Amino acid sequence: MKPRKVIIIGGGPAGLMAAGQAAQAGADTFLLEKMQRVGIKLCITGKGRCNITNIAELSDFISHFGKTGRFLRQAFAQFFNTDLIEFFNDIGLESIAERGGRVFPASGKAPDVQRVLREWNKKSGVRSEHSAPVSKIVMDGGRVTAVVSRGKLIPCDAVVLATGGASYPATGSTGDGYRLAASLGHTIIPFRQALVPLETAGDEAQRMDKLNLRNIKVSMFVDGKKKREEFGEIVFSKFGVTGPTVLTLSGQAVDSLRDGQKVALSLDLKPALDDKKLEARLLRDITSRGKEQISIFLRGLVPQQMIPVCLDLTDIPIERKVCDISAKERKRLRIWLKDFRLQVTGYRPFTEAIVTAGGIDTSEVDPRTMESRKIKGLFIAGELLDLQADTGGYNLQAAFSTGWLAGRSAAQIRKC
Repeated sequence: MKPRKVIIIGGGPAGLMAAGQAAQAGADTFLLEKMQRVGIKLCITGKGRCNITNIAELSDFISHFGKTGRFLRQAFAQFFNTDLIEFFNDIGLESIAERGGRVFPASGKAPDVQRVLREWNKKSGVRSEHSAPVSKIVMDGGRVTAVVSRGKLIPCDAVVLATGGASYPATGSTGDGYRLAASLGHTIIPFRQALVPLETAGDEAQRMDKLNLRNIKVSMFVDGKKKREEFGEIVFSKFGVTGPTVLTLSGQAVDSLRDGQKVALSLDLKPALDDKKLEARLLRDITSRGKEQISIFLRGLVPQQMIPVCLDLTDIPIERKVCDISAKERKRLRIWLKDFRLQVTGYRPFTEAIVTAGGIDTSEVDPRTMESRKIKGLFIAGELLDLQADTGGYNLQAAFSTGWLAGRSAAQIRKC
């Protein structure tokens, strides 16, 4: 009996994992990548360090994916974070867990992840062809029979579709997989940016461009109602805000804006102090530093770059001495320190989004195998699926786990 022929479309994390697993399971495996090399996007993830997974427990891990997270239980039951860490260690990549349970390669270099996966694929017997986009998946009688790449028909027994989403299109993620899946009858949940910087009204963010604030609380309000909050880091830019807290909140912000709702971020610059304690501190400092100008006084409360913005928004004259601050001005300062509001007006394009929300409806995919419920022999893995989490290594683990399962399942599919 000839070995099953499996074609992997896409050489990202899900595709590379699927290809290697299919080959090791005995399939004749052929990986088609539209770019000149595989794993380009891997090289830029995690700010060039590649946050491959997170050591969180299963229930906590799944909760980061929201309502669609339960789809991943079957894949995670077979290949989860400890398995992934062990897998990488076995193929020559040591890892290290850092704050928040985030796992990175010990070298701190994302290209090392790409390199070991590429080498592992080659040793496993995967044949790869680069600059080879797929224009069509051919089926007959409800079953995949071939793909078309560069005008050439390539017969196969199974296909793993792992082309990634639509974020960072320069790396090859241009939404091709959505079009291929839709052409075969799959439902595509409208895809949009997720883990993406947000644009804000006014010039406050622009005036604080590149300012990085740590240990602050960021709350998101939708139509005036508080929906969610995150604690950590925020970065100001010429267009608005980014950083871990903003990226985590951005998915819901994007959906709310698309629905025509008003979105605002509230920055608590002194989360360790409640209103009463902050008022006491302001009174104490005003008493002891009354002869200072307010611009000097504020250096003990906020970074230098924020002071002009603070004074403008609290309507306190820059030349005012601290001892001359009125009770109303002090109140405005206290309120601003606990509730610095930024109106969100939009979000950045796919070129700046880390992941894509939406995608192939998971109800049309068997979570036990990653096989399409509509087309026999078609397996779907990675960011193409309507699965997305916040930052912390969760999305890459989902890509690796679904790729692992899809590759192994594709290698075992029965030929007609």
